Amino acid sequence: MGFLLPILLALLASVLGGFYFLGAFRQRRPGEPPLDRGPIPWLGHVLEFRRDTAMFLERMKRKHGDIFTIQLGGFYFTFLMDPLSFGMVVKEARAKLDFTKFAQQLVQKVFGYHSMENDHKFLQMSSNKHLMGDGLVVMTQAMMSNLQNLMLHSVGTEHDNNKTWNEDGLFNYSYNIVFRAGYLALFGNETPKSTGSLEKAKEVDREESQELFREFRKYDQLFPNLAYGVLPPGEKREAERLKRLFWNMLSVQKVRTKENISGWVREQQQVREEHGMEDFMQDRYMFLLLWASQGNTGPAAFWLLLYLMKHPEAMKAVQGEVEEVLKETDQEVKHGGPLVDLTRDMLLKTPILDSAVEETLRLTAAPVLIRAVLQDMSFKMADGNEYRIREGDRVALFPYTAVHIDPEVHPDPLTFKYDRFLTPEGGKKTDFYKGGKKLKYYNMPWGAGITMCPGRFFATNELKQFVFLMLTYFDFELKNPDEKIPDIDIKRWGFGSMQPTKDIQFRYRLRF
Repeated sequence: MGFLLPILLALLASVLGGFYFLGAFRQRRPGEPPLDRGPIPWLGHVLEFRRDTAMFLERMKRKHGDIFTIQLGGFYFTFLMDPLSFGMVVKEARAKLDFTKFAQQLVQKVFGYHSMENDHKFLQMSSNKHLMGDGLVVMTQAMMSNLQNLMLHSVGTEHDNNKTWNEDGLFNYSYNIVFRAGYLALFGNETPKSTGSLEKAKEVDREESQELFREFRKYDQLFPNLAYGVLPPGEKREAERLKRLFWNMLSVQKVRTKENISGWVREQQQVREEHGMEDFMQDRYMFLLLWASQGNTGPAAFWLLLYLMKHPEAMKAVQGEVEEVLKETDQEVKHGGPLVDLTRDMLLKTPILDSAVEETLRLTAAPVLIRAVLQDMSFKMADGNEYRIREGDRVALFPYTAVHIDPEVHPDPLTFKYDRFLTPEGGKKTDFYKGGKKLKYYNMPWGAGITMCPGRFFATNELKQFVFLMLTYFDFELKNPDEKIPDIDIKRWGFGSMQPTKDIQFRYRLRF
């Protein structure tokens, strides 16, 4: 017994130390938000959080109020659920709250990319230059030509008078077309010199982008579990295979052989080359750029088109606006006539479509915004209460439940209202209230502050161009008009644009 006692004491000390390390003994200190460690040491609430993030956070809010700290997979997250207080997080200095470390860990895990110093700064500068303002004029033209190459070829050729119906899944079609056109607009086209003719080069673009999309969808379906680190062995091997495939397909050596490479992609390569980054790591960054730029736009295009098809008054309003813009630019779509020249200036004259896009994103975009706490700090809420937050924890916002579907902010929040973001005069509506106070953050599909999506203007243009050209070139309808709008796939909460639990069939044909 004398021999066993030291062993048992050492084992007990080890177990207690382990539980302390796992956060099992963390206690709420005076001035801190309510603490809910969860049922499992270290894991905390992660299983319920993963199962249905929105439902879980609503349960926590009912239990604890507008601010609470929970344990998720070894980390403590303080969730802020009051949109009137979001500015405390969004505007806080990076010396106290920073997203960089968390983002670097995620992209390393998911894309195999090791970030260089000032990575986000370079990306932001390049995006400001090439994906908005004058740069967006060039990108709009590139996107238009690639959309027309893909969309019109899908019903024969742009010169055929083919008015037979084509059938497809609306999600597959929308995601496929928008993803491939966006990829080609950003990463460039095959050169006629290498293929012998412009038509052959366009054919190579269609074939290559189709293969890329097919493989991307496989990776996309693995992405949530990959990001959480819970892929089973077989799927983990498949994810690694797909990573290597994309590193090869998007290698800087291959991209350099293309023409019409966007300034955005070209500049990203140049900056990393100047900083001594090896080609293999640049290849991985190209994969990251592809996912960041195209992983959410296609699903959003599906929801936008579906909502318009399910709401005839919205479809009629947007269709009328499209026809008016074409009329103002003296463009007529007819068999044998020139293709539509859809410019950025034309897309600036579509407030009804703008509102429909924003309403679609309100209903279907659900990112989790996360900051790492770099030093002990305090938050003063809009109601005057102040809370202490510990260094090493994380602060998070989930705007979907906090504001997007809050009935006080957006009445009848689960109903699509194409004119929700329009004033009676037809301008952009920005006056939304909670508790009688005007909200600055009333719709946050792109994030906010320094982490706001740098490509949001290009992505919005992609959505608008796709719908504009669909309404211009095609008649289309749901195969079963009475089929219900599919549910959101709750496994993807937190990763941007949500995807449906199933596809919905539609058919389309040329109008001319």
